[in-house]
This record gives sequence, structure tokens and C-alpha cells, in this order.
Amino acid sequence: MLDQLQQLLGKRPADLNAVLFLIGVQELGRGPIRFSKEQKQDLMHIGVCRVLSESSYYDFAGPDKDGWPHWTLIKPLPHGDLLAQETLLKSHVITYFQSVFAA
Repeated sequence: MLDQLQQLLGKRPADLNAVLFLIGVQELGRGPIRFSKEQKQDLMHIGVCRVLSESSYYDFAGPDKDGWPHWTLIKPLPHGDLLAQETLLKSHVITYFQSVFAA
């Protein structure tokens, strides 16, 4: 997956968490600013919700009063071990970037 993202982005991300963080920052739409540790975790969660919304696991509920996006779980995530969960996320991350670059 990282190789595919390197081809799409021109730069290789460090790992899946870094990619999810970047997606979260993109979805927040505030540009490159300093985030607290808690905000970074929230941004990774936003990234997870956003990419899994491609398969209708989550639906965008709207921004909160501070402008942070919130998501609603629509259907349960498939059960599986850590590798299966990572594989699910990776395939959705690739779909996300393909849709962003196709637009």
C-alpha cells in the first residue's frame, strides 16, 4: 500500500497511522498547524471514519461547534484480527486517494 501511495503522492508515507493522520488533517481542512497529542489521535480517527465511509461503515454527521468533523457508525465493522483490520483500512485508503486524485 505504501508503494502505491508513493506513486500517487510522490512521497512515501511512514506507515498507515501517518497516512490516516494526513487524511484527518485533509478532512479537517485547516492546513498545517500544530496539534496536541489528543488532537492527533482525533485526526487519525477522522481519517479512519472518512476512508471507511467509502463502504458505508460511517456517515458524515457534520462538524461540531469548533468545526471538527464527526461521523456516525452505520453498520458494524467486520470482525477480524489485527491483520484483517489493517488490510481493510489499507484497501480503503487506496480507494480514498484514487477518488481524491480522480476529482
